[in-house]
Amino acid sequence: MRGKRIVIGLMGLFLIAGCAPTHMGVPDRALIVPGEFSQTEAAIAASEQSAGAKHCPEKIAKAKELAKKGVEAYWACRTGEAMKLLADARNLAKEAEGCQPPPPPPAPKPAPAPAPPPPPKKEPVSFHSVYFDFDKATLKPEAKAELDRAAKILLQNPELTLELQGHTDSIGTDAYNKALGERRAKAVFEYLKAKGVAPHRLKVVSYGESKPVAPNNTEKGRAKNRRVDLTIVK
Repeated sequence: MRGKRIVIGLMGLFLIAGCAPTHMGVPDRALIVPGEFSQTEAAIAASEQSAGAKHCPEKIAKAKELAKKGVEAYWACRTGEAMKLLADARNLAKEAEGCQPPPPPPAPKPAPAPAPPPPPKKEPVSFHSVYFDFDKATLKPEAKAELDRAAKILLQNPELTLELQGHTDSIGTDAYNKALGERRAKAVFEYLKAKGVAPHRLKVVSYGESKPVAPNNTEKGRAKNRRVDLTIVK
């Protein structure tokens, strides 16, 4: 009778061992296990059913890994380590529940505005003197060509003001030459005005024979003195 009881007891132990429950895939080694085992499994199961599961699967996988290590550590009698691993697994599972989809990529920055075109290149601001025949105030063809260029520059640069300075050679009286210089400057004035230059931008002045640029004792020198200088005053 006693032997029968022993056999039945051994069979019971065999059945218990064969059907022993597991936690996180690790078989239990005692009938009584810490509540942290079930709490951790429940936390992981809840995270797998949550909306955040599809956004943070790696966190759930990591929680399972920590929980399994925690169970193994407990059965290896490393209770403190086991409890920490199980707590970390629960915390990670809780984080996974709150996972959100990644934010949309930032909108592309607008393309920079094209650089404005460079301003049109202006003709260099320089004016040349125009020359006259002896005792004349009539504009010659070459003088008109130079004044056409001057008018173009003035129209492109509306801030400029010119002084039209009339000059003569030394032949004749001072008074005559002063008047001749003025007639020459006025001829230039009228031509530029006809080309569209505002009269207030042109000032007529006569210096007569008082400001020669060449000696008056040769014809060549006197020809250089019979002129109107276009001088910028503003």
